[in-house]
Amino acid sequence: MTEKSTETVTERPAACFLPSTRVRGGRVISGRLDATGTALIWQAATDWIHTAPIPQLTLDLSELSYLDGSGAALIMHIKRLCAEKNLELSIENVPAHVQKLLTLFTEEETPKESPREKKGFIESLGHKGRKILNDSAEQVAFIGESSRALLHALRQPHVIRWKDYWAVCESAGVNALPIIALIGFLMGLIMSFQSAVPMRRFGADIYVANLLGLSMLRELGPLVTAILLAGRSGSAFAAEIGTMKVNEEVAALQTMGLDPLRFLMIPRVLAALTVTPFLTIFFNFFALIGGALVVTGFGYTLSTYVSHVLMNVTIGDFTGGLFKAFVFSILVAGVGCQRGLTTGSGASAVGSSTTSSVVSGLILIAVSDGIMATVFFALGI
Repeated sequence: MTEKSTETVTERPAACFLPSTRVRGGRVISGRLDATGTALIWQAATDWIHTAPIPQLTLDLSELSYLDGSGAALIMHIKRLCAEKNLELSIENVPAHVQKLLTLFTEEETPKESPREKKGFIESLGHKGRKILNDSAEQVAFIGESSRALLHALRQPHVIRWKDYWAVCESAGVNALPIIALIGFLMGLIMSFQSAVPMRRFGADIYVANLLGLSMLRELGPLVTAILLAGRSGSAFAAEIGTMKVNEEVAALQTMGLDPLRFLMIPRVLAALTVTPFLTIFFNFFALIGGALVVTGFGYTLSTYVSHVLMNVTIGDFTGGLFKAFVFSILVAGVGCQRGLTTGSGASAVGSSTTSSVVSGLILIAVSDGIMATVFFALGI
């Protein structure tokens, strides 16, 4: 800031917009172009452009002692008006301190974006296919790296961050019990009602217990629990690790020579592997309670309902459902961590990773469930 700008308010000369004595049709701006001075001469400068006698105008700034943002706005206003009226404007004798500020307000023509070429159907299909192949390759590589890290952690349990493990067990397991109990109870209640309506026509409504017990323990229990895990915990894993990736905390771990998989993924996968079977058991239990309310409402005793469930459900059905829960938990937790570790930059990237983790988790659950159902049927399990 120049010495002139340190003058007191009483010593500041008013801004003036005067005809130039050297150039015909020219004008001289003197004084201070602050908010007050700019307001004094704004209309005069505008009228000068509108009533310009010649197409070549000259603006002399040699007597300008001070310029701030409002004064720069006036200069840009004069330039725009001249451009609109096809007038040629020449700004002369610009002081150094004024020129330094005016360069910040120089209007540059923003290049127009060229219209994007529309891709043909074949080209779009190829791009999407390549993206799917790249994503599949990343997942295969991640599975190999995570398997290596998981085996190393199981051989050397002291390298596992057990505090993180117990924290994830609490957030993904204990805190999920209310929603698991609610959804399980409602599903058992609804399925019992829906199946009892047609079965009562044949006097077979008691077999609702057989249907509910088999479907819940063998299929729906682990499947719905895994879906809830993907929406609740898998997305949380992706968001947490994705935020760390955006904040460069993952890069900091790598700089220190620490393996992000061991620090971030292993505790979460082990915790999901631990709590998911218990959540599945709780889901099945509350689903059977919901079914019991319906069956007892039809006039059957609770002991009859329990005996029908136990007669129709075998240990193989129960263990098969728990095995599915184990597989689903590894897939959901693994894909959540993988999406988090591959997060791009920016807040939107975290949202994209979270969404992708849920979608990928649901797809993997459906595909793996179909594969296991086929294998179980072939093996007679």
